[in-house]
Amino acid sequence: MKKPAVIRGIGLFAILGLLVAGAWGSVALAGTNPHVAEAIAHAEGAVKHGEQGHADALVEHAQEALTHAQGAQKDVKNPHLDEGVHELMEAVEHGKAGHADVGTKHAKSAVMHLKEVK
Repeated sequence: MKKPAVIRGIGLFAILGLLVAGAWGSVALAGTNPHVAEAIAHAEGAVKHGEQGHADALVEHAQEALTHAQGAQKDVKNPHLDEGVHELMEAVEHGKAGHADVGTKHAKSAVMHLKEVK
C-alpha cells in the first residue's frame, strides 16, 4: 500500500531536519570547546605581555595557549585552529629568542584564527 504524499513529505522533512540539526550541533560544539576558550585567553595574555616588551611572559602565555589549542585539535577539526597552533609555535620560538615584537605579531594572528574556530 502506498503512503499518502503528505506522510512521505513529513518523513522527508523530519530526516532533513535531523541532518541539519546534527550539522549545526557539531559546529556549535567546536565553538564551545573549553580548550579553544583557554587558548584564546592565554594567547591574548601573550599579546598583552608582548606589547609591553616582556618576551619571557609572552612565551609563558603562548606556550599555555599552544597546549590548549593542541588539546582542542583532538576534538575539533578546523583550519583556523591549525593555523592558530602554527602561529603560537612561531610566537613561542620568537619569544624565546627575545623578539617580543615579532612574537606579539604571531600571537595576535593566533588570537584572530582561534576566534574563528566555530
